[in-house]
Amino acid sequence: MTEYFLGIDIGSWSTKAVLIDAKKRLAGKCLRRSGVELRKVAEDCRDEALRQAGAGPSGIRRTVATGFARDVIAADGVRTEISCHARGAFHHFPRELTVIDIGGQDNKVIRVSPHGRHISFRMNRKCAAGTGAFLEEVALKLDIPLKDFTELSRRSTKKLSIGAFCTVFTSTEVLSLVRKGERKEDIARGLLASVAARIMEMEPISGTVVLTGGVIAFNPGLKDVFEQDFGLEVLVPPDPQFCGALGAALYALEGAGTERAGPEGAGPKGAGPDVPVPKGRNREG
Repeated sequence: MTEYFLGIDIGSWSTKAVLIDAKKRLAGKCLRRSGVELRKVAEDCRDEALRQAGAGPSGIRRTVATGFARDVIAADGVRTEISCHARGAFHHFPRELTVIDIGGQDNKVIRVSPHGRHISFRMNRKCAAGTGAFLEEVALKLDIPLKDFTELSRRSTKKLSIGAFCTVFTSTEVLSLVRKGERKEDIARGLLASVAARIMEMEPISGTVVLTGGVIAFNPGLKDVFEQDFGLEVLVPPDPQFCGALGAALYALEGAGTERAGPEGAGPKGAGPDVPVPKGRNREG
């Protein structure tokens, strides 16, 4: 019987499950909105991934959970989002990287060594400005579906400077631009550019960048902005919103992720503790 390894990423916006076999081949995946029934949604995602693989619960050899609600589901181990996004990104691009994970409630900038270990990270956890929640709220006020932002931004002919330090103030600023008659194409690009600028101010970023998370999955125009406005080399893995769940599944396969608390290393073989975060860096809770 084929053995499978499951990664579950229970995020604030969505829950993702990735099921792989012993050769790291994708056997099943599922994404659903997290809502308030976190455990049920996580179990439903697990069951859907198993259904795609044609397997039952007994086919899972090991499970590793990650995400803000990683403790709500029974698992053999847990890992932080930092470790899992680093591991998932390195799986696709095995080199020195800076991983930018743009999530529903926070953004993360993760530095990954040439050997696949995360060596530092920064997070903006005090405010949702510049995150998926920020874009969703502004899009709602503009009555523009988020999925249309990329298409609109690519038709932009004028760069608008829009702040991203407060969702409320930015919404007011955007409505002011609407009153002035600015085109929605230019406003859409300006909003994506404001998200990129917010992230660039978190940490000096250079070298190869990998974008992960649901925001880049549904707004690939962000890649254009990072490349055009900041001159970065930007890569996007397949299914970027599943990158954390994939990293968790890889840890499950490698026998890592058995620690129930504290940070973990991001090495390809899951060995050893985290490299200490330099003084003054934010730690993930």
